[in-house]
Amino acid sequence: MTEQPQTTAPTPATAASTPAPAPPPPAAPPQPAPAAPPQPYAYGPPVPAPPAAPRDRRVLRALGRWTAAVVVFAVVGASVAYGVTRMERTDLPGLATESDGRWDYPRLTKPPLPSGSPEPFAEANKAGAHHADLRALVLPAPAGATEDKALRGQDGWLATKDFLAAYEKDEREEFGQELVDNGLRHIAARGWTTEDGTRTRIYLLHFGTAAVVDEVFSTDIAPYDSPGRVLRGAGASVFDEDFPEAARIDDVQRSVYAEAKPYGAEQVRQAYLAAGDVLAVIVQSRAGTAKAVPFRQTVTLQSQLLG
Repeated sequence: MTEQPQTTAPTPATAASTPAPAPPPPAAPPQPAPAAPPQPYAYGPPVPAPPAAPRDRRVLRALGRWTAAVVVFAVVGASVAYGVTRMERTDLPGLATESDGRWDYPRLTKPPLPSGSPEPFAEANKAGAHHADLRALVLPAPAGATEDKALRGQDGWLATKDFLAAYEKDEREEFGQELVDNGLRHIAARGWTTEDGTRTRIYLLHFGTAAVVDEVFSTDIAPYDSPGRVLRGAGASVFDEDFPEAARIDDVQRSVYAEAKPYGAEQVRQAYLAAGDVLAVIVQSRAGTAKAVPFRQTVTLQSQLLG
């Protein structure tokens, strides 16, 4: 700052009694320093405002579901159609090596919703209804797999009797009647076999409301300790305690089981998902031992598509 030359000004009458030096003349107030920034806040520099709170619980659940690093996916948004990126090897606990047996699934994309229809877990969707085409929500086969054409059904819909054929004969009549009593609408399915001989079958059963699915899931088909229905060719199965909890998807209930030793020529793994008005059944079997990694990958990806 340039020093101002001193000038002689009249001394007030009280100046002689004041021991301190005289203050600058009031007629010439000091100018603000040119380099000093304005200070609009009384208590220090402005603090960035915290991010706005989510508008509702549906947004919060969606953010948790699509951004969790331990699970897998990123939203690629575009109106009502959005993509799901392929799972990377480090996205699930314990699956971080190049030789872990992860399958090469294609990039996944949820089908568009009809105009004006809410997502299955929106606050306005009290029934938990999936308004998108259920056939487009079945997980596609990974690269190199051979399709099981028997699960194509008629126009993509599988007959109930063909679904029941996956279970032991003495289960089919009672189970089939239960599906009828609970208002089963239709079944979409897909199956394939990979080069190592692992056979995968996925069934999506569509009911009227989420409440119906919750009832079937919790009281009949997927109690905690073991499956409520016996799959054809599967021996005693127990709850899979090793399935990563971090891979759980919000709003999707999950029960997973593995056939316990000693099993026969092949081992069977099975999972049941309750997602709104859809009950998913996922079955993998393989001669010798059914590998855990592709099974967990398949269950997690299908959960993402339904969530």
